[in-house]
Amino acid sequence: MTAADISDAHALDSRPVRVLSIDGGGIRGILPAIVLAELENRTGKAASKLFDLMAGTSTGGIVALGLAMPDELGEPAWRAEQLIEIYARDGIRLFPAVPLGEIRAMFHRRYDEAEIATLLHGYFGDTMLSQAACDVLVTSYDVVGREALILTNRSAREDPALDMPMRIAARATAAAPTYFAPIESTFGSPPRERVLIDGSVFANNPAMCAFTELQRRDYGSNVIVVSLGTGSLTRRYRWDAVNEWGLAHWARPLLHIVIDGAGETVDFQLRTMLGKQRYHRLQIGTCCTHQTTSTTPRPRTSSTSRARRSDSSPSATAN
Repeated sequence: MTAADISDAHALDSRPVRVLSIDGGGIRGILPAIVLAELENRTGKAASKLFDLMAGTSTGGIVALGLAMPDELGEPAWRAEQLIEIYARDGIRLFPAVPLGEIRAMFHRRYDEAEIATLLHGYFGDTMLSQAACDVLVTSYDVVGREALILTNRSAREDPALDMPMRIAARATAAAPTYFAPIESTFGSPPRERVLIDGSVFANNPAMCAFTELQRRDYGSNVIVVSLGTGSLTRRYRWDAVNEWGLAHWARPLLHIVIDGAGETVDFQLRTMLGKQRYHRLQIGTCCTHQTTSTTPRPRTSSTSRARRSDSSPSATAN
């Protein structure tokens, strides 16, 4: 599917509209890229040809934009396999080990934004969001206007005042507080100065944002949603561990709890609304399931991981 409106394509094809949603999760964005590469291998088609709308937040937004990046003919320039190579090659540059990183993050952003800006400029150049090879949606949050933003190529085509370089959209969706600096951008009608941060603060799982975007186009439930997670944090906190916690103790785990909780809510809502035949969620447990007994949160690892999914295989969307 090219950058033509979904509504135009759907008029010629009565099949359900197929939506891909990719969670945020930093370097773990390689996980949904691996899933999509396998799907591409099995179908012989690019992911952007298998889905009518691709949505992403943070690292998921970068994946979605990467899959929507056009070549000189307006066709998708990259496949998921190439995105895996990018994560493997450049992941250490995007998320380098920082001495005293936890302490540094208490007072200053952890990573240098110049590195991610350089990398994203190398990936996307000056290609505009309106030029995307397929319909794409990413999330960001404006801390000046205190507004949740849904950035889409469709809106950018309809209103040039909402257009921006894809690399700016990628930075906006991935500017995670305490990790990367916010990005300043001016757009809209009338033009407004905005300071944008990672969309995960309100929609780390952007599947409902994507579904809602389609409701604006009056598709009802004639939609299939494939939602890819980047790994769920499964650490448990016992009452005797958290009972005496104050702000300093709660600050870090509370962020993950809120983000995970909001994502689980989206999962519940769409699973209830669309059912097993039209909603498919793939998630992987990436942390241990032990119970925390210390009064100080400490990162731990597990030698095992578990794959968790809400229903049957998403392969039905590949037809």
